[in-house]
Amino acid sequence: MQRRILIADSIPANRVIFQVRLGDGFFRPLLTSDAASCLRAARRERPDLIVIDCDLPDMPGPQVIATLRADPRTRSLPVIALAGPDTPQKRLAALRAGADDVMTRPPDMAVMLARIRNLLRQREESQMMSRAWGGDLPERLGSEMLGLAEHKGSFQPVGPIGLIAARAETALHWKHKLAPRLREHARVLAPSEVSGYGDQTGQSHVFLIAADTGTHGGGLRLMTQLAGASPYRHSMFCIVAPETSDAAALAFDLGAHDVIDPEVTAEELDLRIRMLLRRKQRADAERNSIEAGLRLAIIDPLTGAYNRRYAFPRLAGIAEQAAVEGSEFAVLVLDLDRFKSVNDRYGHTTGDTVLIEVVRRLRENLRIEDLLARIGGEEFLIALPDTTAAEAHRIAERLRCVVGDTPVDGGNGVELQVTVSIGVKTGGGPMAAPEDITAMVDEADGALMRSKISGRNIVTLSHSPA
Repeated sequence: MQRRILIADSIPANRVIFQVRLGDGFFRPLLTSDAASCLRAARRERPDLIVIDCDLPDMPGPQVIATLRADPRTRSLPVIALAGPDTPQKRLAALRAGADDVMTRPPDMAVMLARIRNLLRQREESQMMSRAWGGDLPERLGSEMLGLAEHKGSFQPVGPIGLIAARAETALHWKHKLAPRLREHARVLAPSEVSGYGDQTGQSHVFLIAADTGTHGGGLRLMTQLAGASPYRHSMFCIVAPETSDAAALAFDLGAHDVIDPEVTAEELDLRIRMLLRRKQRADAERNSIEAGLRLAIIDPLTGAYNRRYAFPRLAGIAEQAAVEGSEFAVLVLDLDRFKSVNDRYGHTTGDTVLIEVVRRLRENLRIEDLLARIGGEEFLIALPDTTAAEAHRIAERLRCVVGDTPVDGGNGVELQVTVSIGVKTGGGPMAAPEDITAMVDEADGALMRSKISGRNIVTLSHSPA
């Protein structure tokens, strides 16, 4: 599907050029000649990106951008502003209003198309959050639901900021352009200091890199190397290159988050670095939220043990590995004895305390490769890879003792004697067929029931007589 690019430019010849060049770039142009029609089209058509000239006849471009950012329907749309040469205040006004970039009019179309592709890719990445929630959430709603909404004055610029140029004097010049608050976080780095991916530079939040660092295109190669290295994978990269150069277009296509001209004013450089730091802060918050969500999908929030959703696929993997290696493994199903009476007598808060403590004791007596999962209210599943029947029985007895031998502190001076009943099923072995894990768990559960019938606080193997 063609991406739709909304153009707001009052000069007919410019609109014709945009129509032709955007069409050549496999985009679908939507053309408007003033601010009012641009705003209507943005709300009605919901384009993928907007290009706005700062000198529209009925409203200044920065005001148009501010209006777009204030409307929930258009707030998240990428915006490129166009400003005439030698108009630094208009450029700053557009950036402060919320433009993603400001380019000099008339733009180099190769660079413009590269920047459009770049911003659309970035937007696609940012929409991952909405898709993770099962739909296209409005930006503010999604941010508030996930705890990412920014409060006024909450953003504090942080570093470190890496400044990399062929000559240290050039990087020092950039550093002195920054306001004191950012300058203290900026560090001049030689290309050799980071090209080896060492930890000596710290994990920079923003890299400002000259397109040519010693060799033609050396800065671009360094950026791609850093972006693929673990310490810097989530950093923001800004390339310093002439706005109308091939290097600028290539930088955008290689994934640079911004490109600035070597003659950028101190005020604009400072503002663009702050914008990148803000994006870095938000990207980190979104990524952390996604990781937390993924963790919650597989972890029981009360005890920290894995949940049923994770346990059974993991158990299937253990069974498959055992079949490949010809090794044995074991499945244990545990249940806390008479746990309902704990909740009934002392309340669910005390019951939760007991569950948490039992899981702690179990985890401390299992190996790293063992699986511990909560599969019911007070029922747990343990998988023991590379474990014989005799070893599984000894482990089960040890777990029974570490739970039952020491009372659990239930809080408020309450000490509870807690015991567990355990059922054990082993499988695998040389020449054995792959095990049916559902059947194994059912057999372990059956052995658990026999432990309960036999008086509780007992370990029963699945082949033991009923």
